[in-house]
Amino acid sequence: MPKAKIHSGAAKRFKKTAGGYKRKSAHKSHILTKMTTKRKRQLRGTSMIDKSDKVLIDRMLRAK
Repeated sequence: MPKAKIHSGAAKRFKKTAGGYKRKSAHKSHILTKMTTKRKRQLRGTSMIDKSDKVLIDRMLRAK
């Protein structure tokens, strides 16, 4: 039987915690000069994924 591989893109984006999965905010990678300081500040940090996405991420990361 071949080894089941995890989704490498999802592995880079989500981290498993006790309460679920944490993720970074989108729109914070490039072309930040036109974005206001307030908007960049609010996109800082991490948040938890929605519970409706948990099943999909569990499947991509082969979590039990």
